[in-house]
Amino acid sequence: MSAGKHLTKGSTCPKLPDDGKLRLFSMRFCPFAHRVHLTLDAKNVPYHTIFINLTEKPEWLVEKNPLGKVPALELVNETGNPILTESLLICEYLDEKYPQNPLLPKDPLKKAQDKILVERFGPVTGSLHKVLINGPENSPGALTDISQGLDIFEKELGDRKTVYFGGDKPGWIDYMIWPWCERAEMLKYLLGDKYEMDQERFKNLIKWREVMIEDAAVKGTYLDGETHAKFIKTRRTNTPDYDMLVSTTKRQRTV
Repeated sequence: MSAGKHLTKGSTCPKLPDDGKLRLFSMRFCPFAHRVHLTLDAKNVPYHTIFINLTEKPEWLVEKNPLGKVPALELVNETGNPILTESLLICEYLDEKYPQNPLLPKDPLKKAQDKILVERFGPVTGSLHKVLINGPENSPGALTDISQGLDIFEKELGDRKTVYFGGDKPGWIDYMIWPWCERAEMLKYLLGDKYEMDQERFKNLIKWREVMIEDAAVKGTYLDGETHAKFIKTRRTNTPDYDMLVSTTKRQRTV
């Protein structure tokens, strides 16, 4: 097991017990891997977590994912221990494999519409990444793009007239966009008064965020904006401190 530390170049692939639990190759601050943690936790599926240093990747990672990326999910109960990659594909597989607490609607049209809406969140994630890594001064128009992207989800939540996008509990859209909504809180620590979410323009999303923080799956992985900002600052200097929370983070578990 990784015991919460990110395995790096020169390390050996951890030998885990033959207990039938899924094995998730992750990185503590990766929003794409965060999606898979949320899905597994929402469905109460037991799993092992192996954290990966994405700057100095262990040589054996390409055996788990030829692209050398996370997340990667090893299915130990399937013949040949197949490995799934790409966060949305992994989460959709988990939703079908483990029917408890379904995330996607059963109706084919509604399912397609929810998946399309998550795809439309792409411009938000891309623009947010630019601002966090490069700063707004080196990302012209990015803050505007973020707000315009969020307008789509503000309207959708208002049209649905529900607490969550999934209805009376979080569903597919909620968990798939949450990692970036959680990380958006670091903007006030990185930008100060250069960016503030419009309380009236995004009143539905602000209420949604307040209830999402109380969700059990979200609580299990939640990191506050200041913590996320500290990590991003280390990334900006090309010295990402993956293990900055090894002794205290809630994401330290490996089972």
